[in-house]
Amino acid sequence: MFLTAVIALAVGLSIGGAVGIVWTQRSRAATTATRPTEVAPAPTRPSSATDAFDGGLAEAVDHLEIGVLIARVDGTVEYRNSAAAEFAGTHVGVIIDDHVASTVDATGGGARANRLVELQGPPKTWLEIAADPMPDGRAVVTIRDVTERARTDAMRTDFVTNISHELKTPVGAVAVLAEALIDEPDPDVMQRLADHLVEESHRAARTIDDLLKLSQIESTRPVGDVVDLAAVVHAAVARGRVVDGGRGVLVQSIEPADPVRVLGDERQLVSALGNLVENGVKYSNAGDVVQIRTSVDERSVEVTVADQGVGIPARDLDRVFERFYRVDKARSRDTGGTGLGLSIVRHVATNHGGDVLVSSQEGEGSTFVLRLPASCLVPGPSDQQPSNGVSPA
Repeated sequence: MFLTAVIALAVGLSIGGAVGIVWTQRSRAATTATRPTEVAPAPTRPSSATDAFDGGLAEAVDHLEIGVLIARVDGTVEYRNSAAAEFAGTHVGVIIDDHVASTVDATGGGARANRLVELQGPPKTWLEIAADPMPDGRAVVTIRDVTERARTDAMRTDFVTNISHELKTPVGAVAVLAEALIDEPDPDVMQRLADHLVEESHRAARTIDDLLKLSQIESTRPVGDVVDLAAVVHAAVARGRVVDGGRGVLVQSIEPADPVRVLGDERQLVSALGNLVENGVKYSNAGDVVQIRTSVDERSVEVTVADQGVGIPARDLDRVFERFYRVDKARSRDTGGTGLGLSIVRHVATNHGGDVLVSSQEGEGSTFVLRLPASCLVPGPSDQQPSNGVSPA
């Protein structure tokens, strides 16, 4: 009897408590519905850096291409966005964390700190790490890949150095020759000095002309005109004939049976192909042949310039398209080369969405291929199969 009473009392208390809880919740809901809206108190400062971002801001920071971190004074990283997290746990990440720690430490005086980090790779890359101090002693750190900017700066520095050297040589020679002419009484000596003076003047003028041409090609987009490649080849052949000057180098062209027309800039294409033919003639000997062949397939349009000259050493093949790079500096001085011709060819090819290739065997000649994508080709009525006819210059 006593046990039954205890159980009944426990059940009653439980039911009563549940009813009381439900009644209390309903009363609070009713009170909230009738009470005017209250301003929520300001949130307290988050305890971690990750909590410092609401959902939208965190997502936005994660979409940035640059790395973003929040680090304490001791270098401990509290937050990384997606771009920065890619380095975590890697060898490069360890190097970056060390530089992040030292950069944050440099903000101890309350000033912004940054540094440029060079990673040997391969490929070699440069990262810019910048740290901005926050009032609570931590720092916001950004990591930017500045490889392209660093390479551009290096190329600009090299370019200024090279052009200064290239112009200093002929200009200095002009000054020396002019001084020698002042007091020279012998007419024969005067004539030789005058000839050298003219030669050096022309060399400086050619360098400046090529520089202006290269600058124009780099800074302007090619014109989308319909260009007949046969006309471009004929202009290049004529240029090769002038450069040969009667030495006996034969220039000949092999053209398709039907006209090949492309969308492009005729002046740039004439300049590029003319440089290839000029190089072939300059570095060939009497009796050698420089051959220009045009071919078309479903992927590209190719103009090949092959010579039987001195060739290019294997060690130099990767650098022949650099500005002012010469395989044989002594031979280049004799031929009057400026070291800019092949650089012009490369930029023209790039401007037209194509490329330029080179293969060579030292002592057996070189073959350059100016390749344009098939998208440049203007459709014609025929399949443009190449013929076997050879038209000598």
